[in-house]
Amino acid sequence: MGRSEELFERAVKVIPGGVNSPVRAFRSVGGTPRFITSAQGAYITDEDGNTYLDYIGSWGPMILGHNQKEVREKVAEACMDGLSFGAPTEREVIMAELICGMVPGMEMVRMVNSGTEAVMSALRAARGYTGRNKIVKFAGCYHGHSDSILIKAGSGVMEGGVPDSSGVTRGCTEDTLSAVYNDLTSVQAVFDQYPDQVAAVIVEPVAANMGVVPPAKGFLEGLRKLCTKYGALLIFDEVITGFRLAAGGAQEYFGIQADLVTYGKIIGGGMPVGAYGGRREIMSVVSPLGPVYQAGTLSGNPIAMAAGIAQLQILKENPDIYRKLNEMGTCLFSSIDRILKESGASCTINYEGSLGSIFFTPDPVVNYETAQKADTAQFGRYFHYMLDNHVHLGPSQFEAMFVSAAHTKEDIERTLELIRTYFR
Repeated sequence: MGRSEELFERAVKVIPGGVNSPVRAFRSVGGTPRFITSAQGAYITDEDGNTYLDYIGSWGPMILGHNQKEVREKVAEACMDGLSFGAPTEREVIMAELICGMVPGMEMVRMVNSGTEAVMSALRAARGYTGRNKIVKFAGCYHGHSDSILIKAGSGVMEGGVPDSSGVTRGCTEDTLSAVYNDLTSVQAVFDQYPDQVAAVIVEPVAANMGVVPPAKGFLEGLRKLCTKYGALLIFDEVITGFRLAAGGAQEYFGIQADLVTYGKIIGGGMPVGAYGGRREIMSVVSPLGPVYQAGTLSGNPIAMAAGIAQLQILKENPDIYRKLNEMGTCLFSSIDRILKESGASCTINYEGSLGSIFFTPDPVVNYETAQKADTAQFGRYFHYMLDNHVHLGPSQFEAMFVSAAHTKEDIERTLELIRTYFR
């Protein structure tokens, strides 16, 4: 028995399912999760000394690669000053200025501790600003695990049902309405039924929790027009796409202006952090400036701010990173597409920039319903083939592959050769 198996046996006795986040448990693919000891660049190493080419990147934030030198040094430097103060610091101001300077339309931003907290707080601010109660989300899009948004949430909860989680009451979710991703008629139907009751429409601009599902042409533009017409706010959940598709996130990449935007771990270089922000008039409803309460002792934590500032400054000062990153992603995913077609495999691939997913279904995947057609058992076999060959993927059909700036052409070619062999 290896160290990972030993640790997992210990973990299941003291941690629910042996993991601190459900998708890590390998439940959908079988087997035992790898316990990681270290990471560098595009590679991670487990407790048994096995090294893997990593396409998870801590679920996205390691856009520069693991253990990036400048980020690590800034974190070590900040630790010497203390780990937490529960008081304002200059780093919080620098971080907020960086985000507002990089993101289109961002005038004010509030730091929190996770993407879940960012979304929960943004929805509260939207309700407080508009004086309305209802929220529209899309089936298969995941916006964290706060009660009101766990409806057909995607990723680790890809089974249907309203609400998606035991312990969430219908009272918590009765004002959350579910529409169909990439289907503007379903959104129009909600507005037809509740023309003056919708506070906000929240969307992943590129869905990445039912696998990667890019927006159809005109979809995001249509959401913007509908929200403007009916006086609702448009919220982009950029926990995945923020600072990844472009320095200004999906708003810059697609040329669409949201009213509020939420971020997660990427703004902290992988440290526990999140943020939400938008137009000044909207953010002015947030306490202590306005009546919408939101607080957090560790919000703006100095260590997380140090990591985030270092990462964002590198991305801001080196715009060529995005060109190379998107070129590398396009090279990988378009080549996979070619391999799948040449082999006649009953699979399809979706991708946008450095995000992509292979779906084990021959049908196009454009929303939650079509994503559910994927053969998860086939994915499980593919997952273990790649893991056995030291390539680390998300242990679920419905997770994304993340390419980082640390991945090389050699890494991409090695991955493609393994995929060619599998589908031969």
